[in-house]
Amino acid sequence: MSQLAQHTTYSVGQLTPSIVLYEPSFEGWLSAVFYIYENRLQDDEALQLTAQDCYVPSLIAEATSVETDEDKAERVLIKLNKLLGRSGMRNLLWGFLSEKDNIGTTLFQVAKYAIDYPSRHIMQDLGNLDVLELVQTVKSVGREKHRMEAFVRFEHTTDDIYFARVEPDFNVLPLIGEHFRQRYQDQHWAIYDLARGYGIYYDKSQSTSSCPAALQTITDLDDAVLRNPASIHSEDEQRYQKFWQGYFANVNIKERKNPRLHKQYLPQRYWKYLSEKQVLPNAEHLQKRR
Repeated sequence: MSQLAQHTTYSVGQLTPSIVLYEPSFEGWLSAVFYIYENRLQDDEALQLTAQDCYVPSLIAEATSVETDEDKAERVLIKLNKLLGRSGMRNLLWGFLSEKDNIGTTLFQVAKYAIDYPSRHIMQDLGNLDVLELVQTVKSVGREKHRMEAFVRFEHTTDDIYFARVEPDFNVLPLIGEHFRQRYQDQHWAIYDLARGYGIYYDKSQSTSSCPAALQTITDLDDAVLRNPASIHSEDEQRYQKFWQGYFANVNIKERKNPRLHKQYLPQRYWKYLSEKQVLPNAEHLQKRR
């Protein structure tokens, strides 16, 4: 038989990667890690961990779905915390919140590295491609967290709640909540992530002099309000926005404009939720008067 005519027969199992699906939560991912070690799948080089809501079924891929088990998740959490410490666990959590494609697999490979080499400081080993990917992802999440803390704009509503809409690249609401909880303890406020359909709410009536109130998760807000928050603006909010837009238009110095630098420090994707970036009807008139 000629060399060209030779061929190798592969079974479907050899061509199909092992896919473990987890419920889209950090506890769900931890439960999937427990399942993998419980069934001795950790050395499968083709292993993939994918969130259930991100999985696209195919004709050749076989997937196993794992339910969240709080007890098993806690056992894995304790083990990883012992191996990685507080900073390492922070990296895992922040990486998970990135929601990047294949992040479940990357996190598993980092966890497996820590389990296989318990005496190493694995988070410092940037020669490992999975560790490097995680570290770079965490930096991106950290930048988005910082920008959200800086660029969130609250709008005062008729219900005396300061309400803000955001659409961050990553799921950073769990990371920025404490910043605003400490900063605005004397107000009712809410931040809603339009891209992910949930938000956080602070009810000052539940706080005490020694302890701020706990943050609450909110969902299923009225679509009309989300699309048009001006419909619930208080009279004070309407005045404040006009004052702020007028001030912004007046302090702009046309000769010193640097659009490239401006967009570098204030990316354009944030502009639609900044009141100073909304068009003021008489903005051009105000600038000409200067």
